[in-house]
Parts: sequence; structure tokens; C-alpha cells
Amino acid sequence: MRLAHFGVRSGALRAVALVALGAAGLSAHAQEARQGEGPPGDDVLRVCADPNNLPQSNRNGEGYENKIAERLAKDLGRRLEYTYFPQRIGFVRNTLRAVDERTRRYKCDVIIGVPKGYELTATTRPYMRSTYAILFREREDLRSLQTAEDLLKLPPQTRQSLRIGVFTQSPGADWLLKHGLLRQAVFYQAQSGDPAVHPASVIGQDLAKGAIDVAIVWGPVAGYLTRHHAEGQRWVAVPFLPNPEIKFDYEISMGVRHGEKAWRDTLDGWIASHTAEIEEILTSYGIPLLDSNGRITQTVRNQQSSK
Repeated sequence: MRLAHFGVRSGALRAVALVALGAAGLSAHAQEARQGEGPPGDDVLRVCADPNNLPQSNRNGEGYENKIAERLAKDLGRRLEYTYFPQRIGFVRNTLRAVDERTRRYKCDVIIGVPKGYELTATTRPYMRSTYAILFREREDLRSLQTAEDLLKLPPQTRQSLRIGVFTQSPGADWLLKHGLLRQAVFYQAQSGDPAVHPASVIGQDLAKGAIDVAIVWGPVAGYLTRHHAEGQRWVAVPFLPNPEIKFDYEISMGVRHGEKAWRDTLDGWIASHTAEIEEILTSYGIPLLDSNGRITQTVRNQQSSK
């Protein structure tokens, strides 16, 4: 699965972490570097990223993580370079923990987006708090959906006819189970073996062609798809509020190697002093954002296609 998609039963992330930790092996050089104070003071910011995982990142620099990395590199006075690898099992081992055989240094030094407290990395202070959302093409029988709970208030005939796209081992799947809607679920694997497929692409395609009526997806994916979809359609994203029984909202931080305190402190300082600029980037991608009290401060509804 992509790091930005989180489960709630101890988490698909924890499962990913355990597998990757079991497979990870650091060279002697890397072990020594872990005890240092961070990346050498050169003129390059080396970022670990997925080459095809919009809205987070891609090779063309079109994701919000790309934009954050660009701003970070500029402010640090460094040239931006990427090490690309699909963000799934083995991502940290093949990027942040991997040593370049030629230069004998780590291939990259920061992952722009990981969950706060992610087991495989040390994490900075959070720069984003987002939540899952219900996503659908605007249509008359769904016009009353102003909150996620409104889906449960639809007339029984309408509600029972919906095909609801959801990723396995996700908060959306737990929510459907809780409310007796699993038989209407169309399940998607959280991790595809095809690096050309990512959550936004598979959900976007099926929702556009009517294979599903509604999807429950991570907020940045929902926000992105309200702005990038078939010409002439209008899509709506309705975020879930924090829930004491099912965790829908997550804080996102940057990930660095354990032991590199000075480097993490540098990133913490940058995040703290650039909250407005970071929020501007996130807002431009239509990402539903929550404040420290769990209130929705940014959401997107009824966006026209940007194509």
C-alpha cells in the first residue's frame, strides 16, 4: 500500500513496517552514518519519493510533496534531487536506508510524507492533518450529502443500491462493516503489484465510468480527484470528522533516519516557520485539513474538471 493510506486495526502501516524491518539490512557504513548528526552539509537536498503516486508525488514534480520539497530545497539553499521507488513494502529499505555503492553515502535523506510516529523512520513535527472522505460524482439522489453521516440517512432504496468503492484494511472498510453496508462494498487491494497503478488512478477510473457510485478514500486523494476527472463532470468530496470509534484523521510528518537529530531539528524548524506556505500548497490541492481541535478548516466541493 502507499504510505498515505492508513488502516485502523493496529494499521496496515504497522504490517508494512514489520515486514520491511525484517528484511532491512544496513551496511557498516550506514550503521555508522546513523549515529551522526544528519546529511553532509553539501548543496543537495536528496528526497526519497514515489515516481507515480499523485497527488503526493511523481517524476514530473506535480504532487504536493514535490512542491513542499521544492520550497524546502530553495530555503535551505540546496539543489533538489530525488531517489524514486514505489512507496510500498521495501520503500524505506530501498531509499532512506540504502547506500549508493559509488558514493558510499545514503541515496536520499528525507521522505516528505509519512504518518506521525511511523515505525520505520524518525518523524518531524506534523505539517498536515487530514482525514478520509466520501467521494462521488454529483447527482440528484446524492445531493443531500453534506457530511459523511448523511449517507446513512439516504432513503433505504437509494442507500442499498449504492456500489461503494473502498480499500481493504482501511477506516472506510471498518465504517461500512459497522453500519451493515459491507455487502455493497467494491473492494480494492491497498497494494497493487503494478507500479503504474496508484489509489487515485484506480478509484478515479472506476468512479468516472460508473463502476462504483461512491468511494471512501484518503483525503488528499479525494481532494485531488475533485479537480482532476472527466470533462464535464462535477465531483464532491465530503470529509469524515474525527470519530472516537474509527480513526479517520492522521497527522503527516517528514521521515528521516533514526539518530539524525540535528537533521530532524533542521526540518522541524523549517516546518514551524513555514506553516502558512505549506498550508497554501495543501489548500491548492483541495486537501481536507483539520485544525488541532479536529475541525475541518479546508474542504472542496463541486469542483469542475481541470482538464
